[in-house]
Amino acid sequence: MTHDVFNQVPPLAGFDVAADAALLAAVEHEGAGWATGDLHKLGLRAGSEETQRWAEEANRHEPRLLTHDRYGHRLDEVDFHPSWHRLMDVAVSEGLAGAAWADPRPGAHVARAAGFYVWTQPEAGHGCPISMTYAVVPALRGNPELAAHYEPLLTSRSYDPGLRTPGEKRGLLAGMGMTEKQGGSDVRANTTAAVEQSDGTWRLTGHKWFTSAPMCDVFLVLAQAPGGLSCFLVPRVLPDGTRNPFRIQRLKDKLGNRSNASSEPEFDGTVAWLVGGEGQGVRTIIEMVSMTRLDCVTGSAAGMRAALTQAIHHARHRSAFGGPLITKPAMLNVLADLAIESEAATVLAMRLAGSVDRAVRGDATEQAFRRLAIPVGKFWVCKRQPAVVGEALECLGGNGYVEDSGLPRLYRDAPLNSIWEGSGNVQALDVLRAVQRAPESLEAFFAEVGSEPRLDRAVLDLKTQFNDKDNWEVRARRVVERMAVVLQASLLVRHAPALVADAFCASRLDGDWGHTFGTLPAGTDLAAIVERAAP
Repeated sequence: MTHDVFNQVPPLAGFDVAADAALLAAVEHEGAGWATGDLHKLGLRAGSEETQRWAEEANRHEPRLLTHDRYGHRLDEVDFHPSWHRLMDVAVSEGLAGAAWADPRPGAHVARAAGFYVWTQPEAGHGCPISMTYAVVPALRGNPELAAHYEPLLTSRSYDPGLRTPGEKRGLLAGMGMTEKQGGSDVRANTTAAVEQSDGTWRLTGHKWFTSAPMCDVFLVLAQAPGGLSCFLVPRVLPDGTRNPFRIQRLKDKLGNRSNASSEPEFDGTVAWLVGGEGQGVRTIIEMVSMTRLDCVTGSAAGMRAALTQAIHHARHRSAFGGPLITKPAMLNVLADLAIESEAATVLAMRLAGSVDRAVRGDATEQAFRRLAIPVGKFWVCKRQPAVVGEALECLGGNGYVEDSGLPRLYRDAPLNSIWEGSGNVQALDVLRAVQRAPESLEAFFAEVGSEPRLDRAVLDLKTQFNDKDNWEVRARRVVERMAVVLQASLLVRHAPALVADAFCASRLDGDWGHTFGTLPAGTDLAAIVERAAP
């Protein structure tokens, strides 16, 4: 026989993605333990062979831009594979879009973040419109009349695709259009112009450089009004059923996130409604940005977990040099190191979701904490995802470099969250602005991390860093990175088993870290850490 197949790893399918000790513990202590049953149901669906097929098909059959119909009429539509719609349908029906804003239960936003973490592990791209729909609700409340009209549909659990009059649909999706080709993150350089009309509406003329999910029903858009940069609501279809001018010039040919369409639309007399005050565009839309940044952290934690799960599964079933890979000390050290990195990202994501949940219910301390902690988490967790996924891919060797392993898609998707909603420098500078303009946010941060004796030296060092204002911007990334690691260490010390917290602190805080994965100190119970993280 020349082609006996043996020592190949079986597919990882038919498992519960939510069977994740770190996630379940974090959901419990953040006040959403009531959601555990639903998480397991969603986890079984996320780990099914059917969902894995949907994920593969949605990425292999990429969205197609349809600019005109056969007769030459403008369409400006994007055609998605049916598997994309199946993924979207589950996400919306499970309440991962706007539904948390209509749920009065304490912990609703934590439950929603946990569901997002579970369901986006098999396929991350469709999480973009889901995240934006979640994030638009608090920003839209800047115009109570618009909120009253649109919010019930944005918080619906009904997925109703296709461009139709919003009032005729069972549920809506939302997107945003902020950046332009000449400015990028510098949105004050935007040139899209807004002119007020006698009926109270506005007309927009200009372009946007990155507008993802252009088949959403409504968008928040930044444009220059006479009073300055302002935020506007732009529907794809107007109340009378006519198409609002939304000329899609092209779809981006991206490194990853291939299942999701990112477009360049142009506005030409496009009808819009003002949200928030004129000249208050950044202040109005920043609430949406804060929520999508939360999902960047959660999505990156999910991507890490998905890669770790694949790596552990492979090591359990693949033998080399006389035994299973998972028994080899060097491999075990790598897997354990990846596991504590993944757990630290997960507990931080859920803590941020908890701060959002309590802040929207009136907790001023949590409001101050999330102002600082979300950009801190966004900076660090999103930067760790490519490193974690790359190391997990290496655990599979050549098999991990092949498309049908699923790891290449995870790897291509990994850098996105670090770029979307502001890259690393933007997050670091945002932290500095928060410290300067809202000192109560720094007080809330130190109150969160300052009660753990094991962290005393690291906390004192951080306070020293903040007292030294020399070369403030040059040192920004170093300070924010340290803030993130200290916050993660604090959460693990309080909420994780000692073997996880001790390994994290020894390697990340105490200096005994080789700065690649697989360098945990001698004496660490590697097997127990990996067993805790195993799918």
